[in-house]
Amino acid sequence: MKNIGYLAQDISILHRQYYKDTREQCDALKLNPTAACILLSIGDYPEITQNHVARLLVVDKGLATREINKMEKLGYLSKHNGVGKTKVLLLTELGQKVVDEVQSIRTKWWQQKFSETGLNSDSPLLKTIETVVDTIVEPLEG
Repeated sequence: MKNIGYLAQDISILHRQYYKDTREQCDALKLNPTAACILLSIGDYPEITQNHVARLLVVDKGLATREINKMEKLGYLSKHNGVGKTKVLLLTELGQKVVDEVQSIRTKWWQQKFSETGLNSDSPLLKTIETVVDTIVEPLEG
């Protein structure tokens, strides 16, 4: 049996291969991997703030802000004043279409990998990974 210490390396390999395989599709949407994840997060959590996005994805606040600003210029999202100095992020109609497309790209890629390996979405490994991620990502209040 492989040493569990290799799990992070294996997950990184999957991560890189996913982006390599889907790069052209994401490029067509003018998205990089971080931007795609940000849009998906905004779709999952309506009225999320920039700070929450950074915490949810475990990325630097500056990186999140830069990517959010780019996507605002592309017309994928809009910013609105929240409580205090916070900015609430909302998908535009175009942004929702892009989120739907990114979800489709991601789902098709994983379905292909599952079919190649005989795994399915009920695999206990998936629940285990989700559980570990839940210990890393700060919960969003509200």
